[in-house]
Amino acid sequence: MMGAGKTTVGAALAARLGRTFLDSDRQVEARTGQTVAEIFAARGEPAFRAEESAALADALASPQAVVVAAAGGTVLDPANRAAIKSAGCVVWLRAAPAVLAQRVAPGDHRPLLASDPAGSLARLDGVRRPLYAELADVTLDVEGCSVDALVDKIVKAVATEDPAC
Repeated sequence: MMGAGKTTVGAALAARLGRTFLDSDRQVEARTGQTVAEIFAARGEPAFRAEESAALADALASPQAVVVAAAGGTVLDPANRAAIKSAGCVVWLRAAPAVLAQRVAPGDHRPLLASDPAGSLARLDGVRRPLYAELADVTLDVEGCSVDALVDKIVKAVATEDPAC
């Protein structure tokens, strides 16, 4: 979910592992020359979701080992879920909607949160949480954890604890 720390933790994890880091929102922006908010405003959510799916496919097709921060809504598409699940270890950085709302305030660059961040996050969580749970090989609660602590937990899970990873 937005605000869980995918970009921050993903970049730190990639640095620790010596891998390339790919953030799907940044990939979409690079591909289109528009911010996520601009895409939503000019072309709508379906256009953004199509760009998001293309960015995910590109990231997962990388010939080198990468760490990918997939946009939170990527899981809404069944084809994306299948691609994510088959690509490697999936880590869910889990947080309660109230925690996410505090982290993303004021949310002016997040189109889905514009008028009611806390309520919107609660609604999004209701739809997405089961999908994240279905995909996750490793689930980490982010509240109260530093970036370094989360990276340590992911490295440990990938290296020793979780055979799916």
